[in-house]
Amino acid sequence: MSAASHAVSAISLEPELSGDKSITHRAYLLGLLARGETTVWNPNRGEDCEATLTAVGRLGASVIPGEAVRLAGTGGILRPPDGPLDLGNSGTGMRLLLGVLAGQPFTATLTGDASLSARPMERVLEPLRVMGVSANSTAGHPPLEITGGALSGHTHHLRVPSAQVKSALLLAGLAARGRTAVHGAFPSRDHTERMLRAFGATLDASPEVITLDGPQSLQGTEVRVPADPSAATFYLVALGLVGQGRVVLRAVSQNPT
Repeated sequence: MSAASHAVSAISLEPELSGDKSITHRAYLLGLLARGETTVWNPNRGEDCEATLTAVGRLGASVIPGEAVRLAGTGGILRPPDGPLDLGNSGTGMRLLLGVLAGQPFTATLTGDASLSARPMERVLEPLRVMGVSANSTAGHPPLEITGGALSGHTHHLRVPSAQVKSALLLAGLAARGRTAVHGAFPSRDHTERMLRAFGATLDASPEVITLDGPQSLQGTEVRVPADPSAATFYLVALGLVGQGRVVLRAVSQNPT
């Protein structure tokens, strides 16, 4: 294989950017839990989000692909999967799905590829167990086995801020009786809090604590996924290196968190 390159004096680009991965994962999982239909425009089509979408379908959502992905949700009553749920290389998909499965009265096995199987999962499973989940890991890593059921709200104190751990606990809190509170979650991205409200949930968030009183149900909605800021960065770096030109990046997520 050979490659050739040549210097350019200026850049003029208006690239078509992929949808934000983090928001796409959450749109699919909230659509699974919601009543009615959720329409996801400009979803990320990468393997990680597609693995989450496959799992959502196996858990009972009716998935209609197309320019936009449409989901007919389950109203929070999921279908037991007929085998292990393979999340590929998606750590976000696996950790958030643990929170979704926490309130379901069946056992599910979650697997992934070699890379995902080396990633730590006990920091999610440990606080979920306190809420009433039975869960086993493989030396702290996937494959995982989780048995959900009746959950009780709990006050959690995160040792390290993590959007994924926080999100899993809030998703479990939707099915729990009583108040779920998460301390020590900042600074971390607040996509989940924003999207829960868009799906009809009620929660309070301050820099000190996020609280959610359960159980709560969600209502399907329309989600327009903004462009992924990580994908946009490559073009900005190119412009900075060249020093002259113009790059137009449309509808990029500007969530300050």
